[in-house]
Amino acid sequence: MNKEVIIDNKIIGEGHLVYTIAEMSANHLMNLNRAKEIIRLAKSSGADAIKLQTYRPDTITLDCRGEEFMATKGSPWEGMNLFDLYQTAYTPWEWHRELFDYSKEIGITCFSSPFDLTAVDFLEELGTPAYKIASFEINDIPLIRKVAKTKKPIIISTGIAELADIELALKTCIENGNENVILLKCVSEYPTPYEELNLRTITNMKETFNCVVGLSDHSMGNAVDIAAVALGASVIEKHLTISREDGGPDGSFSMEPAEYKEMVNNIRNVEKALGTVHYELTEKQKNSRGRSRSLYVAKDMKKGEIFNPENLRSIRPGFGLHTKYYDDILGKKASCDLKKGTAMQWKYVND
Repeated sequence: MNKEVIIDNKIIGEGHLVYTIAEMSANHLMNLNRAKEIIRLAKSSGADAIKLQTYRPDTITLDCRGEEFMATKGSPWEGMNLFDLYQTAYTPWEWHRELFDYSKEIGITCFSSPFDLTAVDFLEELGTPAYKIASFEINDIPLIRKVAKTKKPIIISTGIAELADIELALKTCIENGNENVILLKCVSEYPTPYEELNLRTITNMKETFNCVVGLSDHSMGNAVDIAAVALGASVIEKHLTISREDGGPDGSFSMEPAEYKEMVNNIRNVEKALGTVHYELTEKQKNSRGRSRSLYVAKDMKKGEIFNPENLRSIRPGFGLHTKYYDDILGKKASCDLKKGTAMQWKYVND
């Protein structure tokens, strides 16, 4: 797999800025102007990309009322029939071109998650620069195969995946000539409890699959995202809404614009702080060494007086002999009169 992936001329991978994706999902609340406002807020909050979801209720599920077609118990959508849920959550296809065009106009990358083969054809017509495979579609091999054949970058979430699912998805991409894959550590629970995130998996995913790795995060706040970056995540994806109080299927676990901006700012600060493996001192550190410890005369001394723990001490500042010589000097005689506060030198010591 490729160690770097390029989306809209931005290089994603180790050594490059973390790529931040704002997931709109259903937070448009079926209002086109609100959808465009979320895109604008994503841009002003520092996101590199806005992501849509491309499906219709009848392309993602069946209009069936049996128990199997009910939303998962314990989820924010418990009690809802899947078809009805997706009817309220999908992004109308007739909006897509306008949203893609608006994103381009304001300077933010726009791409989407297709949920069936017709969605891939549609997104190709729109010139999408990349694709996202959602967690629940990681086992849709025909979908992954079709996306891989476009040769465009593919971001794959692993929220419900076992190891074999990830291996098969990657194998499918490779067999279809596409190694521009980014894997996202993810837990498909909304919101995700911190103790279920297991972020150390990010490091293992990089080693195991030898590809770009990131995090699709549904936890509250940005602590998890900052930690993920420190562990080597090159991509962070978070849901974005205008206000959680506005409601909607995904509103309760989405970030608000000010929170998203704070997260991006913190990520940029962490990137600076991570730096490289480096033991050399900065100029300020070198100057600060003068305030480190060294050996000083702690009491007035006469020539011939013996150095002892009372008149020879390791103190700040650092302009005297190194403290490693302390034991070597104890018991020896002063070569001349010495005043309290004198930085020790070998010339003050008689053998």
